[in-house]
Amino acid sequence: MMRISVRDVMTTRVAAAEAGTPFKDLAALLVSRGVSALPVLDGERRVIGVVSEADLLRKEEFRELYRDEGYRPRLRARLRRLLAGRGEDGRRKAGGVTAAELMSSPPVTVAPETSTVTAAQLMDARGVRRLVVVDEEGRLLGVVSRRDLLKAYTRDDAELKRWVEEAIPERWTDRRGIEVEVRDGIVTLSGRTATRTEAAAAVHLAKGLGGIVDVRPSLAWRRERHGSPSAR
Repeated sequence: MMRISVRDVMTTRVAAAEAGTPFKDLAALLVSRGVSALPVLDGERRVIGVVSEADLLRKEEFRELYRDEGYRPRLRARLRRLLAGRGEDGRRKAGGVTAAELMSSPPVTVAPETSTVTAAQLMDARGVRRLVVVDEEGRLLGVVSRRDLLKAYTRDDAELKRWVEEAIPERWTDRRGIEVEVRDGIVTLSGRTATRTEAAAAVHLAKGLGGIVDVRPSLAWRRERHGSPSAR
């Protein structure tokens, strides 16, 4: 089955920091490279954390603490962090001066072979906007962001049509077979299969392909199941 993997869409020219990178250099890197977060690496280029704009802005958020000792972030912000599994002490990060003191750790990482579908699900589950891509040793290979995942939907219709046709086993079709049409990323399946189960499986396979916007089945089948005539 043809799938779009993280390797196909990830960004490989990635700005990164070391554990001892000072606050001002981190801010300069984020601004100059136009990114919202940096992987933090150890001496072997293994990813040990991620430092983001939000981590650095803790310093501004808690600056009010010096004028009002009772200051706390808004309840909505505190709940959002807790739900995302990031219930860290904001005051601690507000006092950080190096990447190691500011970063979120452990980082949320994926392997390059991970499908874009799985990557999107992981981003949603962990409440992050990007994932660090690492090899088997945990070394940095790239970063995949939400915007990168949208690249899967820029594949042209002819390529998507070929993928769907290759994904559906020929043995499921009768002499006429399944006809595949793709327009604006939307797949229409028509024609006939031997059984209702095989028709449903063809639709499931098409939906599982990366870059497919939707699947609209218009299939008929000869039997409900093996040995059972179809009413259609």
